[in-house]
Amino acid sequence: MKQIALTLPVLAVLAAGCYTTVPFEGGTPIAIQGEAPAKKIVKKPPAALKAVLTDKKIEIKEMVQFDLNSPTIKPESFQLLDDIAKIMKDHPEVKKVAIEGHASADGDDNQNLVLSDARAKSVMAYLVGKGGVDAKRLTAEGFGEKKPIADNNTEEGRIKNRRVEFNVVERDNSAAKK
Repeated sequence: MKQIALTLPVLAVLAAGCYTTVPFEGGTPIAIQGEAPAKKIVKKPPAALKAVLTDKKIEIKEMVQFDLNSPTIKPESFQLLDDIAKIMKDHPEVKKVAIEGHASADGDDNQNLVLSDARAKSVMAYLVGKGGVDAKRLTAEGFGEKKPIADNNTEEGRIKNRRVEFNVVERDNSAAKK
């Protein structure tokens, strides 16, 4: 207890010393001339597109994400769809793209067909409304579980089967940008 009683006044003196100011003792003010160094502007390289145009399709590097059992597109897929819209605008030679919605074999066959169709149409609506793609250049259809690309007996296969594809169905290479 005695040690604490001695320590408190010492701490009080030290703390009081922290609040003092030291006056400038120079004889004349210091003049600073020149300009501050210019800020370096660091340009970020453009982000890589999440999709690429090939001969027969617009291949996407990730899946279009939807709310569960819903055609509502999740915000994390907006950049992907914006990239697809950019590709469409940059390539007028691509006259028609078929947006295909697909499902796994989980659940009711008819419900999968209806949901995959609604999702394909939702993607088309986004590309037209927010992406500025001419609706005449797009079609949208759902195929449910009719066109699997993987085994529906495994979870990995079912995940691959739940997808949206962008197939180029009409191209006029004479309209390509030079």
